[in-house]
Amino acid sequence: MELRTADQARAALKAKGVSITQWAIANRFSPNLVFEVLGGRKKCVRGQAHEIAIKLGIKAGEICSNPATALEPICFVA
Repeated sequence: MELRTADQARAALKAKGVSITQWAIANRFSPNLVFEVLGGRKKCVRGQAHEIAIKLGIKAGEICSNPATALEPICFVA
């Protein structure tokens, strides 16, 4: 998957007629946190900010639902 910038992620949502708030709620994230990620105010190193950045396509990485298994090859790779 090719990474996109925050502006490209915003444009992709806009092109599909989906607001950032709608996307956040549909993905069970706080809209404020999604706006912080898109605005560059979060480093997106861990936690929900990390997950948001991966799901928006602005960061490569893995989403692991269980931290105890983080070093095992069962995490979701995006």
